[in-house]
Amino acid sequence: MRPILTAEAMRAAEQSAIDAGASVETLMERAGAALAEAAYRFVGKMPALIICGPGNNGGDGYVAARHLAKRGVDVRVAALADPKSPASKSARQQWSGRVESLHTADPAPLLIDALFGTGLKKGLESSAEEQFFRLALAARVTVACDVPSGVESDTGAELSSVPDFDLTVTFGALKPAHRLSPSMHKCGRVVLADIGIKSPGDWFEIGPPVLRALDPTGHKYSRGLVHLLAGKMPGAIALAASSAARSGAGYVRVSTSRPIDNLPSAIVQVDTAEVNDERIDCLLVGPGMGDVPQVLTLALTSKAPKVIDADGITHLGDPERLRGQDAIITPHEGEFERLFGKLDGSKAVRALEGARRSGAVIVYKGPDTLVASPDGRLGFAPPAPAWLASAGTGDVLAGLIAAIRARGLEAFEAACAAVWVHGRAAEIAGPSMIADDLAAAIPDAFALLNG
Repeated sequence: MRPILTAEAMRAAEQSAIDAGASVETLMERAGAALAEAAYRFVGKMPALIICGPGNNGGDGYVAARHLAKRGVDVRVAALADPKSPASKSARQQWSGRVESLHTADPAPLLIDALFGTGLKKGLESSAEEQFFRLALAARVTVACDVPSGVESDTGAELSSVPDFDLTVTFGALKPAHRLSPSMHKCGRVVLADIGIKSPGDWFEIGPPVLRALDPTGHKYSRGLVHLLAGKMPGAIALAASSAARSGAGYVRVSTSRPIDNLPSAIVQVDTAEVNDERIDCLLVGPGMGDVPQVLTLALTSKAPKVIDADGITHLGDPERLRGQDAIITPHEGEFERLFGKLDGSKAVRALEGARRSGAVIVYKGPDTLVASPDGRLGFAPPAPAWLASAGTGDVLAGLIAAIRARGLEAFEAACAAVWVHGRAAEIAGPSMIADDLAAAIPDAFALLNG
């Protein structure tokens, strides 16, 4: 679980390190050395151009240039402006090579971007932006220092046009922009370097979950009963049920008024809505529900933990209905806005505010899926394949969450675990997958945890 810090939290962490005895120059030396090390490991002795800004991000670039030169790399440095901070001035003085002007610099096979970091509040000026793009497009490999220049660190917004990077080297903690759209898709591989900063906080990148081992003396009910409520469109609930069955639930049961064809034989179909069966470990409602709000109303009478997806979210109407429900909801952008209205702030801030207002764990879906808890914890999904954006994959995710919740994990941990497995199952299923293939790949994704 790699930590994630906002710009303000990162400044506080750096200040704590300074208060404990580290100097700004020491932290810059560590960051620049780590940048050089990552770039060298990535491409070897490829001739490099490092472009430096006037702040501490530029200072990291000067340090990296010195370390790469010591390794025998042909390094050039081009500056947008003279250094302004004491630490970056010191780093510039220790670089013995020539410093060119950014505006007249020629390209190199390796471009290292150290123009602007986490403090950026406005986009690059047009002339600098054009040259930045020219140098990036001409390079064979591009590496960003901390965040690509032009990206707002806390929101992931592009304040000016940002080229695609192959590698981003960040320090102390990941930043929200590394895992928020649209910037996350510009960062390439993200490497986290330890520079001696403690990274406290409740925001992190979701990593492989730790699941409880199966009880060798257990039975189907001790492994978890998932009960699903069907609606107008049986295909969606069938996907969710199949997903739950393949995700380790001991017993999967569907309440449906008409038989659903092609469900695995292991999934039990009943024509009664047994939502108050005390053996239910998680109730799932919403996939394929359609315009049948009474199904949601019935689900809310159950005392079991629950997952509410798709049409179930649409029919909630008021977030207060989720209070005391021990619920996980899985909205995409439109469903989130219909439930909570237009909230201010980044997607991360909106996700936490929605969790606070509703008392529910929120899986805020999208290319940058987030998992938010009412207690302030926030999980950022690692990158997942673009082909997950297809019909039915959300139903598969809902079934995954319900099964892992039924197996005994708490709501937030279950949601994070399911998001991680969902992404890995998509990688296994491949770019031509449909949602049925995604559900079928779930056992192989779980097998990765035992590898």
